[in-house]
Amino acid sequence: MGKIALITGISGQDGWFLSELLLKKGYDVYGISSPKALIGISHLNKKVHLIQCDLTDTHSVTSVVEKIQPDEIYNLAAQSQVGLSFSIPIYTAEIDALGVLRILDAIRILGLNKKIKFFQASSAELFGASKDFPQTENTSFEPVNPYGIAKLYGYWITKNYRESYGIFASNGIMFNHESEYRGEIFVTRKISIGVAKIAKGLQDKLYLGNLDALRDWGYAKDYVECMWKMLQHNEADDFIIATGKNYSVRDFATIAFREVGIDIHWNGEGINEKGTDKKSGKILVEVNPDFYRPLDTWKLMGDPQKAMNHLGWTHKTKFDDLIKIMVQNDLKILF
Repeated sequence: MGKIALITGISGQDGWFLSELLLKKGYDVYGISSPKALIGISHLNKKVHLIQCDLTDTHSVTSVVEKIQPDEIYNLAAQSQVGLSFSIPIYTAEIDALGVLRILDAIRILGLNKKIKFFQASSAELFGASKDFPQTENTSFEPVNPYGIAKLYGYWITKNYRESYGIFASNGIMFNHESEYRGEIFVTRKISIGVAKIAKGLQDKLYLGNLDALRDWGYAKDYVECMWKMLQHNEADDFIIATGKNYSVRDFATIAFREVGIDIHWNGEGINEKGTDKKSGKILVEVNPDFYRPLDTWKLMGDPQKAMNHLGWTHKTKFDDLIKIMVQNDLKILF
């Protein structure tokens, strides 16, 4: 009989790819998500045991862990929209901080310390305003938004339960990772689907926020492989999952438009910057200051050397290829 895995937040892009990976490896996979979100993963309904669990309720979490008794838990559940975390900071903390504690404490209370291996999906937003570049596992944490602050608690409580109770609990500090399954409220998918709509005459312009923000963008399908490798490692540890390269939001949009045969010329600065179709002269991109965050992380780039050396992992998908996958998928959806 194969291993049993429990994935929280299975309806997200990471849950989508991770569940497929684990199923191929012979795992018996259980997934937790909200009833509304489960509609989006109907392709997995016959292969994954989908269950409901409230991560804000300690009894609910403990009951699920006790019933399933998984070999591995991948905690991917989160309120993951950085901008939205300023509007709903308490809910963000309930899920991204205390939700982690509820799972770890369930493992402790049930005496499953030696049975269950735990993966915590941590975030590059931990680094926030850090001056170190690129960021490594030893870089100081300076989060600048409620999401990053909640994730920082999740990081430290994972480390604490590992050291205090001997739980195999590891943090994967994941830098920005995207895919064709990314929600449309995230800037990368907003760009890919916006470009596809513009190419098909369904949208006139694309409105973006801070074009200068630099991020280390990878493909979610590559990153879930690192998650799995972390729980197969001989000891629990914390690893950065990143590509080691960064690009601006402007770069992402430029390449996305190029994928549909449009060359963008950028002119102006700050909120007055515009992206123009070189051929037609039509303005296709404008900046909307409403999309700026109260306090933003400007420059993130991770050093994945530790994961490469200890886990034998490296990202496979190039930045241009990631954007191609996303734009081509959105063109098919709109066809």
